[in-house]
Amino acid sequence: MRSIREVLAQDGRALQTTLSLAAQEARSETQLLLQHALSVNRAYLLAHPEQELDATQAAAYRALLQRRLAGEPIAYILGEREFFGLLLKVTPATLIPRPETELLVEQALRHIPTSASKSGDVFRVLDLGSGSGAIALSIAHAHPDAEVTVVDASIEALAVARENARRLNIVNTRFVQSDWFARLAGERFDLIVANPPYIADGDAHLAQGDLRYEPRSALASGADGLDDLRRIIGGANAHLTTGGWLLLEHGYDQAAAVRDLLLSAGLDGVFSATDLAGIERVSGGGI
Repeated sequence: MRSIREVLAQDGRALQTTLSLAAQEARSETQLLLQHALSVNRAYLLAHPEQELDATQAAAYRALLQRRLAGEPIAYILGEREFFGLLLKVTPATLIPRPETELLVEQALRHIPTSASKSGDVFRVLDLGSGSGAIALSIAHAHPDAEVTVVDASIEALAVARENARRLNIVNTRFVQSDWFARLAGERFDLIVANPPYIADGDAHLAQGDLRYEPRSALASGADGLDDLRRIIGGANAHLTTGGWLLLEHGYDQAAAVRDLLLSAGLDGVFSATDLAGIERVSGGGI
């Protein structure tokens, strides 16, 4: 039987080679798989490097490792992913929350009053295409006095978001199964956020890496990737309060096109925000 030290060293190299991961990323993923198989935390692994895995532990770990070596995203293998300080359940019914999407949450929080109230009324937030609930629950957690409506067309994804809210004890949320604004007739919000599908249907990346395993309906959106962004922007005015804002995540090369769509829809203060890599990832405007 191998020791924890041997597993981390040998299988870290295997992941690095097979999946073309950086050395640190490969070691980190090996640690996560081993923690999951042994039901221990990272500190335990570091404190017990000489401990050998017994037959049951080795079999459980090996099954997880083989799934990862085959390319399955580690978030789906573990069933969870951290986002904006929250540990979220994820399943193949939802996109895997990504660090770059935290920029959308940061921008959203800048547009919510400290008290999350507006002339005594509850500040209403709408998250369209919420998936696991990463964006909506991050906002709701930061502003427990706001009301956050969580929307997804997928009943399976909405169930995951609802479970995440329950597990995190975030109660200032409501859940609506809807194709964008379809079931929100007559409702208005102070802030609308969305990380919609924005990859072009023919993009080769859809057949590579983690994207192979994620729901295509949450990734691709027409020939230029802008179909769903057009629908959301086109419908936003009817659902924003006076002074309300629409904030959208989009592709690395779509900022100019999205700004044009926002301006054409009559939104004011149109802007784009850059992520840590200097890429314009979020654009928005208000009325």
